[in-house]
Amino acid sequence: MTSGAAMNSAGPAADEASLTDHLRHWAEHRPQQRAFSHVAFPDGSSGGLHRTLGWRAVDARARAVAARLGTVASPGERAALVLPQGLDYVAGFLGCLYAGVIAVPLFGPELPGHGDRLAAVLADCEPACLLADSGTTPAIRDFVRERRLPDVPVIPVDRLPVRRHGFAPDGEGGSPESNPEANPEANPGSSPESNPGSSPEANPWPGAAPGPGPDDIAYLQYTSGSTRSPAGVMISHANVVANARQALDAFVADPGTSTTVGWLPLFHDMGLVLSIAAPVVGGFPSVLMDPGDFLRDPSRWLRLLGSYEGTISAAPNFAYDYCVARTAPEDIDELRLERVRVLINGSEPVRAGTVERFREAFAPAGLDPTTHCPAYGLAEATVFVTASPLDEPPSAVACRADALAAGRIEVTTADDGPAEPTVLVSCGTPVGQELRIVGADGGVLPAGHVGEIQLRGPNIGLGYWKHAGLTAETFGFGVGEDWLRTGDLGALHEGRLLVTGRLKDVLVVDGRNHYPQDIEETVQSAVPLVRRDHLAAFGVTRPDAVGEELVVVAEHRRDADPTAEDSRVAERAVRAAVSARHGLRLGSLLLVPPGSVPRTSSGKVSRAATRKRFLDAGFGPR
Repeated sequence: MTSGAAMNSAGPAADEASLTDHLRHWAEHRPQQRAFSHVAFPDGSSGGLHRTLGWRAVDARARAVAARLGTVASPGERAALVLPQGLDYVAGFLGCLYAGVIAVPLFGPELPGHGDRLAAVLADCEPACLLADSGTTPAIRDFVRERRLPDVPVIPVDRLPVRRHGFAPDGEGGSPESNPEANPEANPGSSPESNPGSSPEANPWPGAAPGPGPDDIAYLQYTSGSTRSPAGVMISHANVVANARQALDAFVADPGTSTTVGWLPLFHDMGLVLSIAAPVVGGFPSVLMDPGDFLRDPSRWLRLLGSYEGTISAAPNFAYDYCVARTAPEDIDELRLERVRVLINGSEPVRAGTVERFREAFAPAGLDPTTHCPAYGLAEATVFVTASPLDEPPSAVACRADALAAGRIEVTTADDGPAEPTVLVSCGTPVGQELRIVGADGGVLPAGHVGEIQLRGPNIGLGYWKHAGLTAETFGFGVGEDWLRTGDLGALHEGRLLVTGRLKDVLVVDGRNHYPQDIEETVQSAVPLVRRDHLAAFGVTRPDAVGEELVVVAEHRRDADPTAEDSRVAERAVRAAVSARHGLRLGSLLLVPPGSVPRTSSGKVSRAATRKRFLDAGFGPR
């Protein structure tokens, strides 16, 4: 099957088919087939408690949400999802789409360190109601009151009456195959005959209005805020289906033998598309787990990856290093990863060393090196943009550092001497969209030259919610061209995209570009005391107000308690390494305790927030 299959048991293919059109189709044609599962780990010894919904049950629960939304919100108003990760989140999101209410995927106030962001986004999107569950509703109401936000209805999704129940029984360590919904006889009362008049083709609730159009807003995807204050990207119904199809074409060779397994938050763009949208469009199962359960024990994710046929999953670069560092050899011996099909690596710079470490660590568990798939994407393009070809191991390009600083990709040769190259991992080619590299003067650059990555395609969002000026600047609407300005820098090399960094993060010293992620890699490689992937490099105005100087704020390892002398030794080592590697003078290295460096809600280090905290003396006297 491909994403362009005809309208039959393989799924709807009309260009204007929405996510709910696809959901309705699977509910009719594959009612008992496993659709969404959530695996919880209530304690350290748990093998996982599985709860599963079939397609008909998902559809019924989404319709129940839509029916309730119809009593408190009008089409075009917003409903904020402040639910924990799980099946209720899936039903809440799809229910918003059924009702024509704009979903705002968010998180609850229990997410540490992000209360201010949650309050700011709720104030910005002005929701008509909040979707929660019975366990979190009191905390949500307290948060709204304490933050003096508008008092709107809070709807516990898990308490809504559903006409057709489809939960499989919970079971400790339940296997993917032990799913009663896969067998109609195991679910008496769940067949169409047992519930007359409840065909999926019927209106979801009495008096339901016609469904939204393809160009109507489906949801607001708030950006993670790594370089600026969060802004809500308006994603249309057509955008999300187009991007789901692009993801299917890139990652899913056979939907009939595929399962997505995800711990990425469902309020994150990749988590939402890979764990909800793509499975709904492709008609294959999705398995969810909580991000906190991954962080507490990454082997849980790894075990789930090996539990299904044709597993597809995604994680940011740091997560693969985290798996290597936190998975014991005896746990690796118990893993079975030969069934894994694709492991997408995206949302931050993909490091060649990470790819190699992960491959070496888990090769004994049967992991095929071709499963690792570097990719590039961003919320403004719904999420997915480029990916490396399937069935090929990741490829890396060793670039001359001096040429890269001058904006050119030049591959190192044996004649380049001892200078250490900058290694960039290829992020592949776009699927179903156009990509170009543009210079500072607006001209399109040839291959091998670094410039801004710009995009065009059916997955590009409609703009930013309530930010017309920023929309015009970024999305190019109304100026004769409709190319999206990503704000990311990259180059095309041998037809594939190399991402070099964020435009706003680049340090320009003496007319040369320096990428903070490269400096951060140098620092964490030079000083074992530094906690890997928990540091930020940025520029600040020099004391003499002439140009910028480099500052690095880095967390020390959890098992360390550095003395003042340890910090001085570390700074000397970093100063020497940065000078030799990048030709830069280090202004200062600040070692801070674990958990001090600000991160976005999606887990990336926020250099902008770190720089602001540094300038505000938020890390202590400078």
